[in-house]
Amino acid sequence: MAEVKEAKPVQAKRSPVKADARPDAKSKSIAQLVTPTDLGDEARKEIAKQLTVLLADVFALYIKTKNFHWHVSGPHFRDYHLMLEEQATAVYEITDVIAERARKLGGTTLRSTGQIAQLQRLKNNDADFVSAPDMLSELRNDNQELVKYLREVHDLCDDHEDVATASLIEEWIDQAEERIWFLFEASR
Repeated sequence: MAEVKEAKPVQAKRSPVKADARPDAKSKSIAQLVTPTDLGDEARKEIAKQLTVLLADVFALYIKTKNFHWHVSGPHFRDYHLMLEEQATAVYEITDVIAERARKLGGTTLRSTGQIAQLQRLKNNDADFVSAPDMLSELRNDNQELVKYLREVHDLCDDHEDVATASLIEEWIDQAEERIWFLFEASR
């Protein structure tokens, strides 16, 4: 019988990596994500960046609205529960449109919940209990803040003649103003 020799582990040989090779690889990878557009490079980058920040705010508003939907309590439970579900759904529906608009501009967008937490300007509410009137008031204020942020990005789009993004933002402003109206009326 032939003698079996113990196999030695084989280590893959790696070519030495130059200090500047990784950034080049990263630059090439990111360059693959750039979408052609007639907007200038500065406009494209600025608008895509602001859309990503806006997306973080929209996700924060969505989570808070769902949180309040799940935890609302009181004599108007059913009405508030249903209204908050409708609002959460409407908020969530624009997330993909925002992210894809940033991509159409050649930018990148959110990659994690950690990035959302870093970028969001709307505050979380981790309280164990929030009264229904306080929930409605807080969501109304958050939607008003969101409208302010939307108008700022709209102004940026106007400055760079990005009518496509501006048109989308006009729709989102109208939707947010409707949420504000419903939250205001429900809390009177």
